[in-house]
Amino acid sequence: MTDIQGTCTDQFAAVRDALAATLADRDVGASVAVYVDGEPVADLWGGFVDEARTVPWERDTLTNVWSTTKTMTALCALILIDRGELDPAAPVAAYWPEFAAAGKEKVQVRHLLGHTAGLPTWAEPMTVEDLYDWPTATGRLAAQAPAWEPGTEAGYHALTQGYLVGEVVRRVTGRPLGTFFAEEVAGPVGADFHIGLGEEHDHRVAPVIPPPSTPDPSSPLGRRGNPDVPPATANTAAWRRAEIPAAGGHGNARSVAAVQSVLACGGTARGVRLLSEAGCERVFEEQFRGEDSVLGVPMRYGLGYGLHSGQLPNPRSCFWGGWGGSMVLVDLDARMTVAYVMNRMLHQESLGDDRAFLMLAAAYEGFSV
Repeated sequence: MTDIQGTCTDQFAAVRDALAATLADRDVGASVAVYVDGEPVADLWGGFVDEARTVPWERDTLTNVWSTTKTMTALCALILIDRGELDPAAPVAAYWPEFAAAGKEKVQVRHLLGHTAGLPTWAEPMTVEDLYDWPTATGRLAAQAPAWEPGTEAGYHALTQGYLVGEVVRRVTGRPLGTFFAEEVAGPVGADFHIGLGEEHDHRVAPVIPPPSTPDPSSPLGRRGNPDVPPATANTAAWRRAEIPAAGGHGNARSVAAVQSVLACGGTARGVRLLSEAGCERVFEEQFRGEDSVLGVPMRYGLGYGLHSGQLPNPRSCFWGGWGGSMVLVDLDARMTVAYVMNRMLHQESLGDDRAFLMLAAAYEGFSV
């Protein structure tokens, strides 16, 4: 059995076993965390930073979590909604006037959060370098027409959602999304999660290990209109420094769970309140239920998160995951948050594999004891 570092209560020993099993079989390095009532009951890590397995994964190792970052961006929006500074039913153009161009004057903030805005990709070609230029990425989205009537269907906004929600946050607060998140979320709860990673943290980063398969042009990141983003792009300094609020966050399972435990616990965790209880409940305002036209699978979207659709133990749960395997689940009934972060991507497809679900099953096994 692979050596696992960290701590967990006896009740959640199955989580340790699940992590050890994936590290012995498929993972190179990984971490898993379970928080109940805002406190860690499992904080575990193991394996290696590098594919050659020479550098151990440490307690403070970070890696790019791809779209698990979306839950951090969504939480920022929920905080502003709860403060009364942002209205999800208001037109986006009320905060971002240029966005009204090309027939988008009726697009609402909630459409951005629920992947129903009709802007799943850019209309004109984008390069990876364009993603690092915030005015270019947001300006092009503001100028283009929606691909469908907003609110009538959903299509996963794999990269664009972060720029759309992030620009609204910037217009409301006067701060870039990464700065707002650092000052209003990660800082107060003491979470080591970054949207735009400083150079001083580079030595702690476990590089993303690309999957063995060839790039899949049908995956959301590979669809026409989105730039070609090979997985190894995440290992460049330019990607780490940029604020890419849909896919560029760096953290580990502990930091992901620490942030999202606020939502699980009615807005307060470890003595810090970021939301009211009513503000947390808004995540369950259903924006779409049906087949996602980009992912090609049935989805149910709330305000910024995927919602329970029959596969989760408790209906008052929300979640999202990252390209290649990371995931976070927030269960408001159980007041439990489960996060899994790893550096090896097994598949190119956006829907990932079963490693995170093994962690979830183990966490619920412990919770039911």
